[in-house]
Amino acid sequence: MSEIQRPGALYQQVAAAIREAILSGEFEPDALLPSEAQLMARYGVSRPTVRNAIAALRAEGLIDVRHGKGSYVRTSQQPALTLERRITCTTDGTFVMPNGDAWDEAEQPSTYRTRTTTGTGRLLQLGAEEALFGCDRLLIDPSSGTRAMHRTLIPFTTAEGIPLLTEEPSTRPAEIYGLLTQDGQKLTWSETVRARMPLPDERTTLRLPDATPVLHLARVTHGTDGRSLILEELRTGADRAELAYRITADKQPTRRTRA
Repeated sequence: MSEIQRPGALYQQVAAAIREAILSGEFEPDALLPSEAQLMARYGVSRPTVRNAIAALRAEGLIDVRHGKGSYVRTSQQPALTLERRITCTTDGTFVMPNGDAWDEAEQPSTYRTRTTTGTGRLLQLGAEEALFGCDRLLIDPSSGTRAMHRTLIPFTTAEGIPLLTEEPSTRPAEIYGLLTQDGQKLTWSETVRARMPLPDERTTLRLPDATPVLHLARVTHGTDGRSLILEELRTGADRAELAYRITADKQPTRRTRA
């Protein structure tokens, strides 16, 4: 029996004791925690106190509560999927992404027309309410079951002169890169990554456990003049995937000397 004798709310003290047991390895990853009755006896507290402690640890992401089975320690294993965030152009001008063939589409892509928001407008260097073609995909990695939500946003100004982008906004990004190159654009890309807590629809669609953030990637394709041509957004569970980048050193600009 390990009675609680620390300052602070009683449920917080119990949560701290269980947390220590998890971090010390007494309760191993994916192990079933003792029952409520066992925890009550161990710490000399009431059932509501144990339940509040479990709720606090669940909110921290340390445990999963599986209905009808009990509370389990969250696994600390490596993410199930590594996403290589690079783009390759083959000798015949075809663009290839390392994970491009890894995903299965769980359903038919959804295409629509929309307008820029504050966030997408900033990334696309467009003002508010600018017209866009949109395409949403739900992707699943067959080897790990990892789910991802992918969105492509194409400004009307980009689609002008490239009929296929207007007729088929669901064209895959690698093919869009090829079409833009054929249109005379020399492409470059920039990408940002942030972690945030999921919106309700994201949590449901991605099947995220409690207290699990999403990784939100935003990749912008730039043209010859640096103009933003398309925006891609990828969202996936931070517990399921890790990102890998290949980094090369930029050449230092040559300094001009006065004659």
